[in-house]
Amino acid sequence: MRIYMHCHTHHSRDSLMTYDALLRRMDRRGIDMVAITDHNTIVGALAFHARAPERFVVGQEIKTTCGELIALFLKDEVPPGLSPEETIARVHAQGALVGASHPLDRWRGEALGMENLELIRRKLDFLEVFNARMTFSSDNRLAREMAARWGLPGSAGSDAHAPSEVGRAYVDIPAFDGPQDFLDSLSLGQICGRLSSPFVHLYSTYAKWHKRLEAR
Repeated sequence: MRIYMHCHTHHSRDSLMTYDALLRRMDRRGIDMVAITDHNTIVGALAFHARAPERFVVGQEIKTTCGELIALFLKDEVPPGLSPEETIARVHAQGALVGASHPLDRWRGEALGMENLELIRRKLDFLEVFNARMTFSSDNRLAREMAARWGLPGSAGSDAHAPSEVGRAYVDIPAFDGPQDFLDSLSLGQICGRLSSPFVHLYSTYAKWHKRLEAR
């Protein structure tokens, strides 16, 4: 099955993606399942999962004091602004999984970076090794090398904020049942992906301004 593990919806401040638009694009691209990982909230993920539990995983991209982590199979929202260690502990306390999103992206301030990764790598369940919004493909390659060196399964995601980005990166894995079985399947998965155009970041900027204007 094809799953991609990093997607935003209109519940993120920088996306306008609706349920219907996402589902149509998933079907068009042959994507079986998507992890909804909005910034610092699971409201959208819970809503999407309630409508199609076989298609959506409840996740969250969480801002920590050192960069962003990505959690999957959440039951409860994890507050932003905690240390990476405390964030990981809260994710694991509810039986969920946690990894680092775009961990070595040199242009994103939200990336953890190598120094912080070294401190928490033994507590991570997976590492995002292909993010389609990376500017430099070498940053993805380095993440993949680190995951292999540390014995961590690698994840992939389009980091989609717009329908056109859906399905540009995914992992082809065996079917699974629950978080731990998912990790086993992920370790057997095949990473598939291609980078998006750098211009996709303009869409995120547009989404932010659109929401600000609507709020007035």
